[in-house]
Amino acid sequence: QVQLVESGGGLVQPGGSLRLSCTTSGGTLNYYSIGWFRQAPGKEREGVSCISRSGGITYYADSVTGRFTISRDNTKNTVYLQMNRLRPDDTAVYYCAASGSLPGSRWSAGDFGSWGRGTQVTVSS
Repeated sequence: QVQLVESGGGLVQPGGSLRLSCTTSGGTLNYYSIGWFRQAPGKEREGVSCISRSGGITYYADSVTGRFTISRDNTKNTVYLQMNRLRPDDTAVYYCAASGSLPGSRWSAGDFGSWGRGTQVTVSS
């Protein structure tokens, strides 16, 4: 297992942008596919996006397609989630998670074995 650490959350106005980062407190992310998930109060955890080890395969939830971009820099041991045109319903705690295999197009939380503690994203005017 790998210990994950998220950063970059905060308060932003609707229409604004944030970039989340996911890295490790030890070890390397390079061997893992990485997923971003979010959970809003009173709602189930939702898959947002995931990326393969090489970065060549990415998946997005319909709700964020065209607004969010996942990427990774394996030289920096970091995976990013660029979030643009944020909306109030994007408000949630965002988690990154690691999988030792490449999830398929129907990827879900069950594909990922290691999780970070999350970072809060609040979209509000």
